[in-house]
Amino acid sequence: MTQQRLYDTRQQTYVDFIPLTEGEVSMYVCGPTVQSAPHVGHLRSALVYDQIRRWFVHEGFRVTLVRNVTDIDDKTLANATEHEPWWALAYRVERVFNEAYATLRIQAPTYEPRATGAIPEMQAIIARLIDAGHAYEAEDGVYFDTASWADYGELTHQQPKDMVAAEDGAPRAKRSAQDFALWKGKKADEPESAAWDSPWGRGRPGWHIECSAMSTKYLGSEFDIHGGGRDLRFPHHENELAQSRAAGDAFARHWLHNGLVSLGGTKMSKSVGNVVSASELLNERRPIVVRYLFGSAHYRSTIELSEEAYAEAEASFDRIAHFLDRVTRLLGEQAPPASELPEAFAAAMRDDFGVPQALAVVHETVTAGNQALENGEVARVQELGAAVRGMLGILGVDPQADEWADSSASDSVLEPALDSLIRGLLEQRATARAERDWGAADRIRDGLAAAGITIEDTPQGSHWSVN
Repeated sequence: MTQQRLYDTRQQTYVDFIPLTEGEVSMYVCGPTVQSAPHVGHLRSALVYDQIRRWFVHEGFRVTLVRNVTDIDDKTLANATEHEPWWALAYRVERVFNEAYATLRIQAPTYEPRATGAIPEMQAIIARLIDAGHAYEAEDGVYFDTASWADYGELTHQQPKDMVAAEDGAPRAKRSAQDFALWKGKKADEPESAAWDSPWGRGRPGWHIECSAMSTKYLGSEFDIHGGGRDLRFPHHENELAQSRAAGDAFARHWLHNGLVSLGGTKMSKSVGNVVSASELLNERRPIVVRYLFGSAHYRSTIELSEEAYAEAEASFDRIAHFLDRVTRLLGEQAPPASELPEAFAAAMRDDFGVPQALAVVHETVTAGNQALENGEVARVQELGAAVRGMLGILGVDPQADEWADSSASDSVLEPALDSLIRGLLEQRATARAERDWGAADRIRDGLAAAGITIEDTPQGSHWSVN
């Protein structure tokens, strides 16, 4: 069996993945800041690590996945209102995120801690940093002293002098523009509920210290994988790494970063104004096809979201789903998903989770399966159908899996009516064929074909699909 490899962002190279504890994988993924409803970028990131987790589970690992919720933040406070305080806003938005994740069948993490539940752990790390000479108290809080940590910049391979200044905190209070806030003193215009007692006065944590505390609280001082979006590499992950190492924690052994979402060749960004909300996409599109589209690219690549991309994904997925339907009709039941997957699929996934190459194996197997169907090779059809379902299950897009049982492959309110109309025409065609009225039978078939409906005649009867 080939060794699992991954691309480590910090080392900037492919490395063999050897877990800290044999048979176990510990992963921390930066989750949402629940200041406003999710956009498609949030969906893409969560889906990437869901795929990776499913693959590790298939490989026999016991996976502990922690995905945090940042429920206290400058923007959360800014978006709060008189009628919806920050904590109520955060809770409401958190539920919206989880509903979107569930719609795409993104499995719930092992632990999903909220930042406000780890304040003591954050304060403990800050105290260790101060004692070690890597943090200092100022008039408006506590800051990490970037000059004191020689390895600062090791994740993104930058020199501190080339980095942009940290935006949190008053410049006059910091020794260096790159120093970042660990603890923010309470401001007069902030609600009392958004402040906690500390040795440095009432206040709240900085953003970066939150993930250092939550990851080590649930996974220990050293764990296997830290993941997140490419946009989090700096300053968030760079600062996490520096403060955690400076505090004495070995922290993450490997760093993974997923690519972003592009719209019309432009990176999706609130500042550009081209953000697509998760609810907008999931209300307009079939969730299983959205998952297929977002999961079809390599996790480190940028996804282009467009009408053409969705149409291609829909056609590609429907070809697979149609094959599985044909298998079910032939066998009289669904082929159970195979536990032993094609070696080429496994090799692709072991090579830095190469989903595009793995999907190529899926489609090759579908092609072989369709040929076996034409040849009436029942045993071969069952074998290939099981293989396809096994591979799709790893990617979370098996339309016959229990997790999609409450959602038809099409999710279309028009399909029952369309099915009734087409079946009526098929019955007329069957009668014409029985009466050897080939002209009438051909006219019905040609009319359906002109409307984009493909008819498949089998020993079990005629079946239709949208071409």
